[in-house]
Amino acid sequence: MAASGYTDLDRPPLSERALTRALVQPGALWSRIDVRTETGSTNADAAEAARQDAPEGLVVVAERQVAGRGRRDRQWLSPARAGLTVSVLLRPGTPVPDRDWPAAGPGVFGWLPLLAGVALAEAVTRVAGVDAALKWPNDLLVGDRKCAGILAEVAGDAIVVGIGLNVSTRAEELPETTGLPATSLRLAGAETQDRDPLLRGLLRGLERWYTGWREAGGDAEMCGLLGEYRRRCATIGRDVRVLLPGGGELTGEAVTVDRDGQLVVRTVDAVEHRVSAGDVLHVR
Repeated sequence: MAASGYTDLDRPPLSERALTRALVQPGALWSRIDVRTETGSTNADAAEAARQDAPEGLVVVAERQVAGRGRRDRQWLSPARAGLTVSVLLRPGTPVPDRDWPAAGPGVFGWLPLLAGVALAEAVTRVAGVDAALKWPNDLLVGDRKCAGILAEVAGDAIVVGIGLNVSTRAEELPETTGLPATSLRLAGAETQDRDPLLRGLLRGLERWYTGWREAGGDAEMCGLLGEYRRRCATIGRDVRVLLPGGGELTGEAVTVDRDGQLVVRTVDAVEHRVSAGDVLHVR
């Protein structure tokens, strides 16, 4: 009998060929699926591809990531094949005449990680049967625990959006955190821990929301993204403490997310402050 290419039967590898056959179709957003056994960072790989003029729609997936990063350079590590570690290359500032997509202005690019969060929450709920919510600006929550993180980075004239989702991670494999405790779909009682349908669901959802957003010229309200994000956002309606660079902070109620994707916090003096993701260290 041939030797297995992996040793943990609960964590089979992804098939690049099968994913490509399912997702890279004429007229589809996704142009190439690149599944790597191991890499430092899928975001770094996709960013390098962007600098080499790779087309929009590149998807980089790693079975094991050894130098992953979250916001503010926080580490994101996961055992091999225990999660989904994926980055997508998007070029929202480039018009696409064949699709009637106008160029989106840089002022709306901050919606891309929020858009990815909506697509991820949909996939987790539909495919895994796990109720998920979004913590503004970049976390997926199951209960009050962090199950995934999202990181968007500028790469020349492109945007790379990276997603790290804990799927079959066991309790003893979860990282220690200084913020929200971590969890996984396995620990949340997921109906399936099969990463293939989860990834397909995520990428199809991303394509659907991104297409609508591009057709609307990046207008999150017009394409329905704003309303859907607000519906799924667990931060809205909660008392929050927003830690800002330089040691400042805001405390108050998170009353909404505005059309620009900013969190609106009403302090005790009834003043509403708008904070963008790039200005925030933590929201607790």
